[in-house]
Amino acid sequence: MTEVLDQPTQGGPVRESLTWDAFGGATRDIARTIVADGFAPEVVVAIARGGLLPGGAIAYALGAKNCGALNVEFYTGVGEVLDAPEILPPALDITFLEGRRVLLVDDVADSGRTLALAVALLRDAGADVRSATIYTKPGSVAMPDYSWRETALWIDFPWSFRGSVIEEDAA
Repeated sequence: MTEVLDQPTQGGPVRESLTWDAFGGATRDIARTIVADGFAPEVVVAIARGGLLPGGAIAYALGAKNCGALNVEFYTGVGEVLDAPEILPPALDITFLEGRRVLLVDDVADSGRTLALAVALLRDAGADVRSATIYTKPGSVAMPDYSWRETALWIDFPWSFRGSVIEEDAA
């Protein structure tokens, strides 16, 4: 289940908190929607880092064995972004994707700029691309083909809301 926190978190704004159990249900719900839509991806590509866990979970739920990752940096902190999303190394072998059905997965379509960049890159490589996210923000400039839930709140994902152990140990 997701939990909308009615109290500010650590002095911050109200947030939506995704639990591990809700994450499992969300990724299976997305997979069921994809199957019902008749789309059978040959390759699942996750947008790293936020899309790695959802991408793997959805790939398992769909029985897809070919997986890859596209490294994109946009957010540098809570509410802090670069001027534009940037593709980072190591590079995905996009030549493999030509003519294949590809499911592109990320955790959230927030501004939508990362999703738009990745979809365009994969389409330019000749892939038949559809996209999936757990969450979509109402102001996103790119809407995924499949999304579990829409929210305007900041989302605490179970894998990232606590920050790194390096940051934790330094506090």
